[in-house]
Amino acid sequence: MSSKRAEFGSRLGVIAATVGSAVGLGNIWRFPYEAGTGGGAAFLLIYIVFVFVLGVPTICAEFSLGRFSRQGMPGAYSKTSGSRRWDFLGYASILAALMILAFYSVVAGWTLEYIIESVKSMFGDVDIADRHGAFTAFTGSWTAVVWTIVFLIINGLVMLGGVQKGIERVCNVLMPILFLILLAFSVNSLLMPGARQGLEFLFKPDFSALNAGVILSAMGQAFFSLSIGMGCMVTYASYFKDDTPLVRTSIEIAALDTLVAVMAGVIIFPAVFSFGMSPAEGPTLVFEVLPAIFHQMTGGPFWSLLFFVLLALASLTSIISVSEIVVTFLCDTLGWRRVKATVVLTLFTLVAATLCSLSFGPLRDLDLFNAFDFISSNILMPLCGLGVCVFVGWRMKRPEYEAQMRGRSRVPAWLFDTITFCLRYIAPVGILSVFIAGLM
Repeated sequence: MSSKRAEFGSRLGVIAATVGSAVGLGNIWRFPYEAGTGGGAAFLLIYIVFVFVLGVPTICAEFSLGRFSRQGMPGAYSKTSGSRRWDFLGYASILAALMILAFYSVVAGWTLEYIIESVKSMFGDVDIADRHGAFTAFTGSWTAVVWTIVFLIINGLVMLGGVQKGIERVCNVLMPILFLILLAFSVNSLLMPGARQGLEFLFKPDFSALNAGVILSAMGQAFFSLSIGMGCMVTYASYFKDDTPLVRTSIEIAALDTLVAVMAGVIIFPAVFSFGMSPAEGPTLVFEVLPAIFHQMTGGPFWSLLFFVLLALASLTSIISVSEIVVTFLCDTLGWRRVKATVVLTLFTLVAATLCSLSFGPLRDLDLFNAFDFISSNILMPLCGLGVCVFVGWRMKRPEYEAQMRGRSRVPAWLFDTITFCLRYIAPVGILSVFIAGLM
């Protein structure tokens, strides 16, 4: 390891940054509508199984690869294998990260607009009857582009601070705030008249709702929610200290990420049932249905403001981690300084994200937003996730893998063997299924 390599300064910093990477729109936006269309509790149970059977072993693999190599993508593969034959997986991760930054930052920018709308509502300035029409008009406007640019500038300022003074410091502040907002929201939702119906929908399984599509959706949600396949965890692990317990950290990330998804369900479904809405509203649940619900609630503008602040914070911590994949690549592979890498990445993303945002308006026929989403989420991420499982499970030398997994912590033999078995046999099959289902 180079003495100049940055490291996380504390165990709290490791947890805050890695959980911040996993926790994002996938938990608070995507999980509720996936669970809503998948039958609620039955979907949740299948999702939790996949988080630990598929997610934890893959996170362990990415952690092992990152800390052993002390490199980001694609250097982690070439340094570990001693050849460049696996580097294509690293470059695919970089491409996926660039595409995700382009379209993800557009949705993140929407949260800023809704924060402003919530503040206006406090003064009685907003009363929109046609939420769908308003949302469609906004996403196709230049206002959405402006908010995307603002979000990316904020992200760039954080990235300039580096690992400890930027990423770790910001995540140490934002993640506790995020959990406090989740807790406050959960208490408020439990006091709603439809709380019982919402909780039964989320926690009382109806297995008649299960089918192959729901199972594959739960598997895909587990995969994407944990930021697997992009190289986030490989990159962050390259900054881990030697005494960071990889297995324990992987389990903690999976548990906290799942907790956020469940709390998002606890927040949203009681509100949906209280106001006679359908839990199966799909992707519009957060940006169309919830604002209509907030408008009817006592203190609705305040809760609306709090919710979209929550969404913005979760988006920011995720975008930070995806940005770090590319910045680390530019610094490790091309030898750039962090300032140059951050500025170039920010400028590139500003252009790409603007084109994605305009896919809802003047560039609707080009539709880069959905193209980038499909290619990164349905093709590149599953292939990169499959690649890291195969590489670490079968190609990485056993003593090197075992030294990283066990480290200085005491990992029970049964747990180590179970994770290794899942990594080599279960996770590849599951990820391949997600890949095939995504293409179909």
